[in-house]
Amino acid sequence: MLAAWILAGCLCLASSDLQLPPGFNLPAITQVARNWYVMSSDPIGSIVTRVTRERTGKQNVTFGLETGGPPTPFAIDPHTGVVFVNDTLADKESKSYSLWVTADDGVSLPQRTEVFATVTDASGARPKVPSPPAFAISNYNTAMTLQPNFPLPPQRTTKATEGTEKVPETTVITTLSPPKPPADVPREEKNKVGIKETKNNTNEETRPSNEVPLTVIPLVAIGALIAIVAGVIIFVWKKRHVKGKKSTKDDMISEETTISKEDPTDEWEFPRHHLKIFNIVGEGAFGQVWRAQAVDIDGKKGEQTVAVKTLKGNASEKEKTDLLQELAVMKSLGTHPNVVRLIGCCTEKEPTLVIMEFVSLGKLQQFLRDSRAERHYGNTHGGSRFLTSRDLTHFAFQVARGMDFLSSKGIIHRDLAARNVLITDERTCKVADFGFARDVAGTHVYERKSDGRLPIRWMAPESLYDDIFSVKSDIWSFGVLLWEIVTLGSTPYPGLSAGDVMRKVRDGHRLDKPEHCRRELFNIMYYCWEAEPSSRPEFKEIVAMLERLLCTEMDYIELERFPDHSYYNVQHLDGEKL
Repeated sequence: MLAAWILAGCLCLASSDLQLPPGFNLPAITQVARNWYVMSSDPIGSIVTRVTRERTGKQNVTFGLETGGPPTPFAIDPHTGVVFVNDTLADKESKSYSLWVTADDGVSLPQRTEVFATVTDASGARPKVPSPPAFAISNYNTAMTLQPNFPLPPQRTTKATEGTEKVPETTVITTLSPPKPPADVPREEKNKVGIKETKNNTNEETRPSNEVPLTVIPLVAIGALIAIVAGVIIFVWKKRHVKGKKSTKDDMISEETTISKEDPTDEWEFPRHHLKIFNIVGEGAFGQVWRAQAVDIDGKKGEQTVAVKTLKGNASEKEKTDLLQELAVMKSLGTHPNVVRLIGCCTEKEPTLVIMEFVSLGKLQQFLRDSRAERHYGNTHGGSRFLTSRDLTHFAFQVARGMDFLSSKGIIHRDLAARNVLITDERTCKVADFGFARDVAGTHVYERKSDGRLPIRWMAPESLYDDIFSVKSDIWSFGVLLWEIVTLGSTPYPGLSAGDVMRKVRDGHRLDKPEHCRRELFNIMYYCWEAEPSSRPEFKEIVAMLERLLCTEMDYIELERFPDHSYYNVQHLDGEKL
């Protein structure tokens, strides 16, 4: 009886008299290749494939790419559906990616299609995959919809289909009409493909014994209609249930999303509703860092203060990709006392949240600048809390240790500066902000491909002019950071524009020795600024040199001689670009 009611309901839905609820349409057909192949030698901008979708009205279709794992080297034009390479593939040979292609016209039900992308070697050779079982393609005509203007995937055959058409590796749509051999095919060949001749010598052929009965077609159609009705009901219920919820900050503390069975669980994922967001502690052009309370995180019970990094609403797709890249780098690091530690993340929906340990005193750059006033106060009243020469040397020593750890993991920072080092109440320095960082464990060198803001005053000549970054370019940046520490957060190359800095660095000009810095410490800076990268020391050597200075009783930074003239005034460097 129940089956009869369901069948009646489905037939009513199929009739022209029944109207769907206002604002809902059945989804149009989205055409997309399920398997993508690119060669590791393909340059950035190479077209991979194109996604198309039938329009159900005048609304424009918006395409997107999603991934539940690490960032992928692919992007999609939201308007044309063209998928292209947006990152170098040279270091991704033989890697595979699972992605979802989304298509939404704002009226029909949004569609989400899973695809798989594989980076082959430079020859284009693809990994071998087992042939499909013979019954999947035997005795049936095959048809396939391919995207125009894109190369066909390679074809393969099985023993059961020798002498018949090759079957592409993409999804096939089978029809029920058996193949008709040419008139001159002998009876033995006809029997090979499972075709029986009638006894009355007519041209008509009997159906193969394993043909699907025609009664299956209505059952499949009824099942599809039931699924569509159920999907519409669930979509309407969810829309009404979610409507009216608060946005902005509440979006960051929304309910936890259940991970589907297809998505691998990530040990770093943390439920959003266990976060309480309080106030902003840092802000850039596109990103923000919030102070928050997390419940039952990092293996500890109860509330714990954490820092949450996310993006502003005006962030572009590139900024979103950079944040996911930063998250991927931090996941691979492990722990070190002089590197900011990742605690968790929320990536199952927008906005992406990166949860890190909270470092109470903030940026080393601002801490150094604030200490100038405290230094004068201490000199006047005989206090002992202001910074000493040993404190500053120890700051440099700790940063060098953190960078030595990163370089041992194959990580180049690319933006090492006092503004990207944090300091705790115990005056422990921690290297932070891995937005520019790259994992170069295999090549040891990173070549920049895209334009954008760059820390020009901290960059080595090969980075400024050849877009080449390595551990040795991080060494150069450390020398500039050491100069920042000695001058209590002053701006490098004071009085010079970004263009002047680039020209002078290329011509061999280096930062001058601060008046109150002894030659032994300035020599370490100068070693870092060798024009030839191979002549610069390793971080391990810098750690050893600074440790030797700490073992002596001498003040290598004579703060009583610190000059308070305009030479060290802070400059605003917002917007400096290469």
